[in-house]
Amino acid sequence: MSGQEKIESRRRFLKLAAGTAAAAALVSGLPRVARADDLPHVSEADPTAKALQYVEDASKATAKNYKPGDTCANCKFYSGAATGYGPCDLFPGKAVSAKGWCISHTTKQA
Repeated sequence: MSGQEKIESRRRFLKLAAGTAAAAALVSGLPRVARADDLPHVSEADPTAKALQYVEDASKATAKNYKPGDTCANCKFYSGAATGYGPCDLFPGKAVSAKGWCISHTTKQA
């Protein structure tokens, strides 16, 4: 390998190394997106939950505007699975029960 080829090879290596380091720094600096499994479950004792009359089991809701069949799973603010727990826009950073309910329930539009 000639001297010029060695220099070109070294330049390619340094460019690749710099690009890899920049990509790694960018990825590590991005915020981690929480998965529903990682979120703590909202408690009925939580101040926001109390204010919204949240219950983990919709059949136990006592609010006047509760309609049988309304659950978090069919609410537009809920983005989790049909069963278990999932994120709700009204409880940032926490998961609610798919079979739960609160007074802000708004049926998802098809």
